[in-house]
Order: sequence, then C-alpha cells, then structure tokens
Amino acid sequence: MDPAINLRPYASPEQVDPLVRRMLARNPSPFTFTGTQSYIVGSRAEVAVIDPGPDEPEHIAALIDAIGDARVVAICCTHTHRDHSPAAAPLAALTGAPVIGCAPLTLADDGPRSDAAFDPAYRPDRVLTDGETISGDEWTLIAVATPGHTSNHLCFALPESGVLFTGDHVMGWSTSVVSPPDGDMTAYMASLQKLYERDDRVYFPAHGPAVDKPRQLVRGMIGHRRQRERQILRQIGEGRTRIGQMVPQMYKGVDERLWPAAGRSVHAHLIDLAQRGLVAQCGEDWSLAA
Repeated sequence: MDPAINLRPYASPEQVDPLVRRMLARNPSPFTFTGTQSYIVGSRAEVAVIDPGPDEPEHIAALIDAIGDARVVAICCTHTHRDHSPAAAPLAALTGAPVIGCAPLTLADDGPRSDAAFDPAYRPDRVLTDGETISGDEWTLIAVATPGHTSNHLCFALPESGVLFTGDHVMGWSTSVVSPPDGDMTAYMASLQKLYERDDRVYFPAHGPAVDKPRQLVRGMIGHRRQRERQILRQIGEGRTRIGQMVPQMYKGVDERLWPAAGRSVHAHLIDLAQRGLVAQCGEDWSLAA
C-alpha cells in the first residue's frame, strides 16, 4: 500500500495520469478508508467526473474549481452507495452536465439492502450497459458491467491510458463487502474473472491507492474468496453452524466494527455454496450438504 495516501490532502486535485486527476473527499471511515476518491477524466477542454462522491459542499466546490472552464461531458457513477453518487445531482445542477452511468437501484423490500448505504435520490439521465461508451476531446470511457458488490455496479475503462476505474469492485486497501440480497457472490466472482481476463495497465479505485499490478491483485482476490469458502465449510464441519459463530473465528484481528459487514459477505458465500449444492440451510443454521 502506498504510505503517502494518508498524507494526501482533501479537496485538492492530484494529477495521477496525463488524462486523470484524483480528488479525495473528506469522508474517512472504517468502510471508506481515507475517503471516496472522485476522478476528473479528460483534457482541459472536455471532462467527465467519475464517482462525484458524497454531497459535501467542500468536495463539490473543489471539483468545480478543478473543472474550471472545461465542459463536463458526463457525471458518471459506478454504483449508488451514498459515498459515491449523492454529489451527482448538485454537480449536474452547477455544470449542466448529464448524469450517466449505473442504473438506479430499485429496492423491493425494507431488508438489508435498503439501509443508509444507498442513495435513493439518484436519477441518471442515461444508463450505460456493458460496452457502451462516453467520449470527449481525445478520450473515451467504456462501461464494464461488474455486478456483485451491488447489482448495478459498473467499472469504466479509459483505453487511451490503459486505466480502469474500479469503484468498489476492486479497491486498493481492502476487499469489497458483498451483502445479500442485492450483493451476489456468484456474480462478484464472475466479475472478478472478467477483469482478470482484461489487459488494463492500472486500476484507479474509489478507495485506496492505485493498483499497478491489476491481474496479480485480482488473481489474489479470487484465491482469497476461495479460501473463505474453505474456511466456511471447515467452520460448519466443526459445529459452528451460524454466521455469528463463524465471523469471530474467520476474522480474528479484524476491527470488530467491520464484523457485521464481514457477516454479510459470509452470508453471500453461503448462498453461493448452497446454489452449488455444497451446503444447506435450516432457519439460521447451515449444514454441509449430504
């Protein structure tokens, strides 16, 4: 991990690529690391903003200042967690730019996926599907559908630089939480494999430092998730049949504030394992499949 990331100033653009500037929002937490990183992509004439971040006046003002006289072609959101998309509407009002990117997340119930983590006010002008593009002066953004962390998650590729903006699908400091019922481990693993088969030069995530060996990291992430599967099967075999019993054993040394989120990922793994016929559920208890 880049030790300098903790020294980076808030509300100040960093030139991280000839076509990319990064802006850190002042919203650090156990779930966001040092904060959400917004990206201004393009030339001084035309730009796009990726993951405008939380609706914080300081951050929005800093983005406007960094954009300067450039025309904002699009405001792009990778997904609709509240640390990513709420600034889209005020930024659109100030610049006149359309909000283009992930689909709004329509929640069918009041379960875990409708908690405060989601932005119910997100209203895109255009929803991108896999492979669709946005273009400006000598740059192009290509949507790469990566469901799993959320069902509406997109990454954005910048082919002119070999950059992939990975949102929360691949982060530079931690693995993503996959929280059912919207989060889907089967989809998440398929999306990781999809990225592994690409040839991007560098990842710019929404949290944490840039990833300069992307395929190596993704291969490790896939291996880590397979290791979690084996841990879960071992926990069940040893008689820990409930998620609350598994998490303290599986996440020793991890900040206990993150255990509820870890439990959601364990649940996602269990659903995936059940779909593959490896475990079965009875109420809150899980067992190895006969």
